[in-house]
Amino acid sequence: MDHRFSLRVYYEDTDLAGIVYYANYLKFIERARSEWVRGLGVDQAALKEDEGLVFAVRRVEADYLSPARFDDMLEVITRPEAVTGARIVLEQDVVRDGEVLFSATVTLVMLSGNGLPTRLPANIRLLLH
Repeated sequence: MDHRFSLRVYYEDTDLAGIVYYANYLKFIERARSEWVRGLGVDQAALKEDEGLVFAVRRVEADYLSPARFDDMLEVITRPEAVTGARIVLEQDVVRDGEVLFSATVTLVMLSGNGLPTRLPANIRLLLH
């Protein structure tokens, strides 16, 4: 169930050294997760409006392995590793020409309208199995 999301590195993504600023990798994997959820058929805006539920990142463990640079074409590969009643654990890699530049393990949870953790809806859990 790998999901692939392509993006180009723009000048605004880089730092003074001309490499991708470390925090921007988190933005890249966030965009890929949003597209992954959309690809599953989950409308996050409707989920928030209709049920008062939103996804939230609970934990990120990240490894910066090699730098990306201006104008690089990157691919973010997202793979679900574990799904429980309350969380989704994803592996996300940022890749250039087959080389993994950045790797992260991301734990997502669901929050209710009052900001408290809640169980994942059954229909979303089913999409991931």
